[in-house]
Amino acid sequence: MAVAATPLPDRADQPTLPIPHSIPTLPKKPMPAGRPREWYETHNRRLKAMRLAIALIHSGVYRAEQAHDHTIRSTAARIGVHPPSDTTCRMVRSFIRYDNR
Repeated sequence: MAVAATPLPDRADQPTLPIPHSIPTLPKKPMPAGRPREWYETHNRRLKAMRLAIALIHSGVYRAEQAHDHTIRSTAARIGVHPPSDTTCRMVRSFIRYDNR
């Protein structure tokens, strides 16, 4: 059964909500052993980008064009994450990309 998804409203006119300093997360599990170093770096980058994307959505940033590097980095500082690189910022925007189709 197909369910129609309604597009997200443009929320630029509404103020952003404050981000709580302690966002509950799932318990961490140990990483699998024996993978190349590049795999661990990519995996950790994806986890960081996902945490940032979730925090941005909670704060009222619903579209990728609203998530500038400065916005992403200030959100990272508020939730206690090291400042993300340009690559991680691009990944965050890809996670919250908004298609108007």
